[in-house]
Amino acid sequence: MTFRRFDLIAFDWDGTLFDSTAIIARCIQAAVLDVGGQKPSDEAASYVIGMGLMQALAHAAPDVPEERYPLLGDRYRHHYFAIQHEISLFEGVLPMLAALKARGHLLAVATGKSRRGLDEALATSTLAGTFDASRTADQTAGKPDPLMLHELMAEFDVPPERTLMIGDTTHDLQMALNAGCASVGVSYGAHEPEAFVALKPLLVAHDVTQLHDWLRAHA
Repeated sequence: MTFRRFDLIAFDWDGTLFDSTAIIARCIQAAVLDVGGQKPSDEAASYVIGMGLMQALAHAAPDVPEERYPLLGDRYRHHYFAIQHEISLFEGVLPMLAALKARGHLLAVATGKSRRGLDEALATSTLAGTFDASRTADQTAGKPDPLMLHELMAEFDVPPERTLMIGDTTHDLQMALNAGCASVGVSYGAHEPEAFVALKPLLVAHDVTQLHDWLRAHA
């Protein structure tokens, strides 16, 4: 029997599986300018990736009044859906996921994207049918609240010690810590990996090949 430390592996989406960080940051900046706010820096726009949309926009644009948040969200969606076709998977993601499926792992997505956004991404990519379950920020509490991980674990009756969260932001790793799960960080997404240390990931992978190798040996 193949050794398996984790039964359920949950992945963040943007910046972890998809090379979308720069595009999302650009869309956030454009949306804030559209509603009359001060353009967030690249760092500020990247930091909020992984949060729920409105939580992220409010954090990135503190000078935009609350009554303009609905318009801010609409403008972000306008910019994002206009260029989402430019986003692609990181090289090596598909064989990594296929290998994990072959070993019998349950695979899930835990993302700050909307349900609509995730469903559209899954439908237009070669990932259709890969994941056993998913949770989005508009379905449940946003990161770093652990609710989406709690719901995924409950769905498959998998305890925290048999669950691994993989993500590119401190929001992902803090959510895992809050849920009592192990985590792995990736350094090629939205957040600088130096910020991961306090959140005690088992690994900080610097590319998909390193992540795949580690999962093959340790997951």
